[in-house]
This record gives sequence, structure tokens and C-alpha cells, in this order.
Amino acid sequence: MPLVIHGSLTLPDRELEESFVRAAGPGGQNVNKVSSAVQLRFRLQENTSLSPAAKQRLCALAGHRLTDEGAILITARTSRSQERNRAEARERLADLIRRALIEPVQRHKTRPTRASKERRLDWKSKRGTAKARRARPPLED
Repeated sequence: MPLVIHGSLTLPDRELEESFVRAAGPGGQNVNKVSSAVQLRFRLQENTSLSPAAKQRLCALAGHRLTDEGAILITARTSRSQERNRAEARERLADLIRRALIEPVQRHKTRPTRASKERRLDWKSKRGTAKARRARPPLED
């Protein structure tokens, strides 16, 4: 089943690879017998639906989840249910891709206004006066 990122963007199954492994942590005998943890691997190089800029942002956002082969590996093991772990891993990948699709806004340099400069200088002079009042008075001879 393809992974829906948002209305017009979906990832086909051929770009996703799921494997099920045994989880660690609580769960008693169930943890030792059942492979309920999910490892979701998204092969970024094979993807054709994301722009190169979005892929670059996705690599930066992925951080330690990015493998040497260039795939994003997401592991979900919080639930005892394999299906819930699978849904969680897919949702975490979709959220990561949604964040990568947002283009950062370029900052335009602006100069401070005259009023802001005056406020800053006024604040500095008041602050200096307050600090000067705290000083010890000079000794009179």
C-alpha cells in the first residue's frame, strides 16, 4: 500500500522496504517470541517524486537515521503490536518528508529604523545611569 504524504504526493511501495525484528524492552515472553519491531527503509536515491532540494533537506533532517547507502532507516518498537509499530514507522517517515517539503524562507537584510536606534541609545543611557548610581561615592579629603 503506497504511503500518502499529502493529497498529491505518495510514495510507491517499491521505494519502501519493511522488515520485522524482535523488539527489546517490556513485553515478557511475547518480546522473545514475536518480531513486533518494524524497520522501515526508504531508498532516497530511487525516489522520483521528490525534488532534489527536498531530498537534500530530507538528508539533513534525517540525521543519524541516514545510512551509508543513502537510505533512511526508521525503527518503531514502542508498541507490542506489529501493525501499530508499522503504522507508527510509516507516519514518522511521512512527517519527516512533510517537514523536508517546506522550503525555508530567505531572510532579506533590513536596516534598523531611526526610532529603533533612538530607543536603543535611550535604553543604553538609562542603563548606564542606573549602573553609575550603584558605584561607591568618591572619598572626600
